[in-house]
Amino acid sequence: MKNTILTSILALGAVSAASAQQAIETPKFGDNWSAGIKAGVTTPMNNSPFFGGMRPVITLDVNKKLTPTYRVGLEGMFGINTSRQNGRGPVSTTAFDSSYIGTYGAVNLFNLFGGYPGYTRPFDMEVQAGAGWGHRFETAIHDQNFFATKFGLNFNFNVSDNVTISVSPSFLWDMTSKPVAQSTASYNKNRANFNLEAGVAYNFGGNGFNVVKPYNQAEIDDLNGQINSLRGTVNAKDAENAELAAKNAALAKENEQLRNRPAQVETVVKNNLESVRYVFFRIGSSAIGADQQPNVEMIAAYLNNHPNSKVVIKGYASKDGPEELNIRLANARAQSVKDALMKKYKIPASRIVAEGQGIGEMFEEESWNRVAICILEAN
Repeated sequence: MKNTILTSILALGAVSAASAQQAIETPKFGDNWSAGIKAGVTTPMNNSPFFGGMRPVITLDVNKKLTPTYRVGLEGMFGINTSRQNGRGPVSTTAFDSSYIGTYGAVNLFNLFGGYPGYTRPFDMEVQAGAGWGHRFETAIHDQNFFATKFGLNFNFNVSDNVTISVSPSFLWDMTSKPVAQSTASYNKNRANFNLEAGVAYNFGGNGFNVVKPYNQAEIDDLNGQINSLRGTVNAKDAENAELAAKNAALAKENEQLRNRPAQVETVVKNNLESVRYVFFRIGSSAIGADQQPNVEMIAAYLNNHPNSKVVIKGYASKDGPEELNIRLANARAQSVKDALMKKYKIPASRIVAEGQGIGEMFEEESWNRVAICILEAN
């Protein structure tokens, strides 16, 4: 490890801070504060067995995210006095044999290189560097204070916007090199400890970073133009719909007037009532029933007795059922009488006129309006 580590971390932090300002809404002061606790082990990097010199360590941490990429914090790490170190026996009469209190900066590598997606990723990784005050609790000699630096990684598992579980390996250096003056800094593995911790942190402000789209006047003007164009189209369609509605209302009124207008039945009566005969039909039928055959026969007899005579047959239907069906039924009833005269009684088609007249309203008894009225014309 060289002196360039801190420089690199600070450079990464500067880049991340700059990138995080892009399209990120400024959070409130109370957003994105976190407090956490970690526990693990620490062991000297030299002059002691790696596992034999290992002892428990606990870290308390308070921090704030300045951007989605960069956060700063204050941490205190305490080595628990439960093991022998360097074969000398316990070095402290307190519960702790060492402590470190320092400030740090951390850079979220995923947000730095992958961009902030607008939400908390389920997993991310940070690089963290800091500096502070180290202290060793001694019994044989005086306690030792020293300037320390710390470098490590955080593997973060984000359970939610508020809860993060992390695994954090790190190195802590005593920057004083005895017997050199304590102001002389040195990254020396003989004066370094390796730490491995796991812990949980709670974010009191949740995910307080909102991605906002930068203001673009040209784009807004274009959208306003599109909106105005759509409004014009809607207004034109509204006017067209109003015109169609007026036409529909006029047609509905005309249709209602036609429905309510009494049917004009043209009945030609020559000489007397003997010139008119009726053939009645069952509902929905155009077939001539057996009870109506005598009426058809009387019409055929008249035509045979008067060779120059003609007959006009007008078919009607009652109001029962759909209007379109009744119109067809009226035509069929007139044609049915005509076919009977031609086929059974051999009356020439030239002497017969058959017309459908639609719905009849001649009789108050509705069933009587299912009729073919046959008007005999003698020449």
